[in-house]
Amino acid sequence: MTRTFRIRRLTPSEAREAAASLAAVLTDCVWGGASVSFMADLTLDEAEAFWREQADVGDGRAILVAEDVEGVFGVVQVIPAWPPNQPHRADISKLLVHRRGRRRGAAEALMRAAEDAAKAMGRPLMTLDTVTGGAADHLYGKLGWTRVGVIPDFALMPDGAPTATTVFYKALGQ
Repeated sequence: MTRTFRIRRLTPSEAREAAASLAAVLTDCVWGGASVSFMADLTLDEAEAFWREQADVGDGRAILVAEDVEGVFGVVQVIPAWPPNQPHRADISKLLVHRRGRRRGAAEALMRAAEDAAKAMGRPLMTLDTVTGGAADHLYGKLGWTRVGVIPDFALMPDGAPTATTVFYKALGQ
């Protein structure tokens, strides 16, 4: 049975308050084998500290969550590019969906909301990277993102095995 959920952007204060819930999503993904910058020994405390830091960065990033009656089960960030010569670009970071919320369309809904957030920020060019051949790789292609190329052995999986990453971009228009 498909449950309903909503997507919303957290304020920095709400993101700090949601750090424990966001940490639960992050650890579930990492412990489930997702290569999202962390290793298998990631603790809940470390994950919570990560999300508190993200909330406090102050660079105008958007932290978007998917939530249902049980709470937050998905997240994605839209991070404005920092270089002065890239005021038109943003990066997607940490598209994560807890295993309890998968196969409900949340990742696609989060990505569409991320694109809307980037447009609202005046950032019509978006970039991201993901594990080559993974579920997200296929999702981005389905959503019209353009594959730039593959970098072999770019990162490590949580268990330490090297993995390739695929780089994507999407021009959203003005």
